Amino acid sequence: MDEQRQAVRKMQDYIHEHIAEDIEFTDLAKSASFSPWYARKLFIKYLEMTPAVYIRRLKLSKSALRLRDEKVSILDIATDMGFGSVDGYQRAFRREFGINPKEFSQSPIPVWLFTPSFILQEERNVSIMSEIRNVFIQVVEKPRRKVIIKRGIKANEYWSYCKEVGCDVWGLLTSIKSISGEPVCLWLPEALRKPITNEYVQGVEVEPDYNGEVPEGFEVIDLPEATYLLFRGEPFAEEQYEAAIGEIWDAEKKYNPEFIGYAWDNCNPRIQLEPRGERGYIELVPVKKVN
Repeated sequence: MDEQRQAVRKMQDYIHEHIAEDIEFTDLAKSASFSPWYARKLFIKYLEMTPAVYIRRLKLSKSALRLRDEKVSILDIATDMGFGSVDGYQRAFRREFGINPKEFSQSPIPVWLFTPSFILQEERNVSIMSEIRNVFIQVVEKPRRKVIIKRGIKANEYWSYCKEVGCDVWGLLTSIKSISGEPVCLWLPEALRKPITNEYVQGVEVEPDYNGEVPEGFEVIDLPEATYLLFRGEPFAEEQYEAAIGEIWDAEKKYNPEFIGYAWDNCNPRIQLEPRGERGYIELVPVKKVN
């Protein structure tokens, strides 16, 4: 079973490394060391879609981000992402997002981007990492801003939030241009919660004068200027993400901000960035100056 999961993960890695190319399924199957027939069967079993659908949706989502952020023609996008024609690309884009790519490039709106989950080892590794590892801490100033968030009811961390609200929220948030470059997860202080809503939410930080579209079921909250301590761990293997998060949580519990003239601030949200192995796990904890 683990061999099957490893094969699917190898195919995912191959797709992401070659997404701007015309991916031949024989090469994809070769990366997994299985026959094309069996590789396709495994892909569908674990990801619940064919490789062709996975590749198409990923190409379209990456093209949407380029249309949002770059001055690029529809022809160049269609060519760069390996679509056979501009018409074919435009039809696929509209089917995926409900808007023409030209209209989207001129006036980007929130769309449900495809954010695939990567296959990990069947048994999640939650053991403590054996070698001595460093945690880096730095002071970060956050400006006044708005955050577009999706609330739940009981969730207090990522997995319970996904179960309650849905993991695909992240794709929609990614489509909204953020002042911090990516969506965020927040543990809201009491003052920012509602009587029947939860502590943990996902959102995207935008300019304080943001007047763009807010997706249905989402809301906007205002956050003031605030000081944070950014805790960042060393890079980690993706199957060890839980251990990497545990490292940072332990460091936060042990650290005394009074050493550098601060105290913990319970009036601003704690912030979690997407766990990415290549950069290390990152959290930002609010602090205030000690008088």
